[in-house]
Amino acid sequence: MIYYLLVPLAAHLSALNVFRYITFRSIAALLTALVLSIVFGPRMIRALTRLKFGQYIHEDVEAHRRKAGTPTMGGILIAFCIVTSVLLWGDLANEYVWMTIFVYLGFGALGFVDDYAKVVKKRNKGLSARSKLLGQLLVSGVAAAVLLSDPEYSTRLALPFFKHITPDLGWFYFPFAMLVMIAASNAVNLTDGLDGLAIGPMIVNAAMFSLFVYVAGHAQMARYLQVVPVSGVGEVTVFCGAMVGAGLGFLWFNAYPAQIFMGDVGSLSLGGALGFLAVLCKQELLLIIVGGLYVAETVSVILQVGYFKMTGGKRIFRMAPLHHHFELMGVPESKIIIRFWILSILLALVGLSTLKLR
Repeated sequence: MIYYLLVPLAAHLSALNVFRYITFRSIAALLTALVLSIVFGPRMIRALTRLKFGQYIHEDVEAHRRKAGTPTMGGILIAFCIVTSVLLWGDLANEYVWMTIFVYLGFGALGFVDDYAKVVKKRNKGLSARSKLLGQLLVSGVAAAVLLSDPEYSTRLALPFFKHITPDLGWFYFPFAMLVMIAASNAVNLTDGLDGLAIGPMIVNAAMFSLFVYVAGHAQMARYLQVVPVSGVGEVTVFCGAMVGAGLGFLWFNAYPAQIFMGDVGSLSLGGALGFLAVLCKQELLLIIVGGLYVAETVSVILQVGYFKMTGGKRIFRMAPLHHHFELMGVPESKIIIRFWILSILLALVGLSTLKLR
C-alpha cells in the first residue's frame, strides 16, 4: 500500500525514488514485522492464556513438564506480522507475491485446524496424518500448477556446485515441486520441539533465500552468478524480509524459557513458505544444504521409525526427533538450541558459497 502511495509521487519528489528499490522495501518490511511482533506479542500471549490455548507436553520428556499450559498457536502472530508487512511494502501487482502469500496462509490454515483440534477439542494428536497430507497436497498442488501454467517458467533443476548440470524434469517437476513444499513444511514441524529451536534456523534460512530470490529476479546478477533467472520473482524478497523480521520478533518471546510456542499454525506455514521460496528461485536442492538442520531432524525420525519396525522394537536414538535424543543424554536444552543455531548458520554459509563455487 505504501508502495502505491509514495512511488507515484517520486515524479515530483526525487527522494521518494528510494521506495522503488526492492532492497529498501525489504528492510522496511523486516523492521515493520519486527516492531509489530514486539508490540503485539504480549497481547497475543495474554489472549491465548485467557482462552486457555495451552501447549500439551510429550509424556516421555520429564524436562518438559514446566512447559505444560504455555500458550501455543503463536504462529497467528507471525502470520499477522508477515502479511501486514508485505501488504504495506510489497508491489501487490506482482503475482509471485500473492502466490507466496497463498502457500504461506494455505499451510497455516491447515496448521490452525490441527492446533484447534489439539487445544480446543482436546485431541492430543490433532488432525490425522492422512487429512494433513491431503491438505498439504492441495495447497502445494495448486501452487505448482499455477507456476507451471507459465510457459516461460523453467522446469530445469539446478545442482549446487555444478553450473553445467541442469537436467530438465519436464512434467515431473510438478510432483517434485509439491514434494519440496510438503517436505519442508513437515521438517520444520518436526524440529519445533524446543524453545526457539525451529524459529532460529528459520530466520537464517529466510535471510539466505532472500539473497537467492533477489539474484534470481535480477537479470544481470543472475547471468553473472549463473543462476536460473526468474523474471519478477525479486519482489518476493520483501516477503523474505518480513519473514526475518517476524521471526526475530517472535524469538523475543519464544527464546528459552519460552513464553509462547508457534504451534503447527506457525511451523507448517513457515516450512511450506520456505519450500516454495526454494522452488521460486530455482534452488530446490540447495534447501537440503541450507536447511540441513531440518533435514537431520526429519531423517532421524525416518530412521528411528524404520529401524523400530524392522527390528521389532529396537531404537537407534533414545528418542526422535534428534533434539530429544540429546535431551535424554543429559545435554541442557539451552545448549542444544544454541548449538543447532550455530550449525544452521554454518550450513547457510555453505549454501551461500554455491554462488561462486561452481
